[in-house]
Amino acid sequence: MFTHLQGTSHQRTNARNEAPEGGFTLIELLVVIVILGVLSAIVVFSVRGINDKGQGSACKTDKSTIQTAEEAYFASDNRGTYATMAQLVEGGFLSNASSWYEVAPSGNTYAITPKTLPAGQANPCSGI
Repeated sequence: MFTHLQGTSHQRTNARNEAPEGGFTLIELLVVIVILGVLSAIVVFSVRGINDKGQGSACKTDKSTIQTAEEAYFASDNRGTYATMAQLVEGGFLSNASSWYEVAPSGNTYAITPKTLPAGQANPCSGI
């Protein structure tokens, strides 16, 4: 026997099963979170080295600028001598003194060395 009440209940069950899903399951959400975590870890590790490379390039450029200023000072009317950092700035060969390097002129030669910074500060150019 099939009653009217059983028929209505059967129709509701079928309608519920045929309706499209209204949201995501917990497993689907967890999979998306794991994928996003893996992608973010990849980005963090790939971007981490960019800052180090940029700092190294800045150090090399600063040193090269000082070398160019020393050669220009030497070639100018300065009796074939090299200059200190202060003389390079005063003479207009450098716009400002380097905060990373020191210049030690010695007659016909000069040495560009990384500065020793106060305790607790590391010079990023000390290894270059």
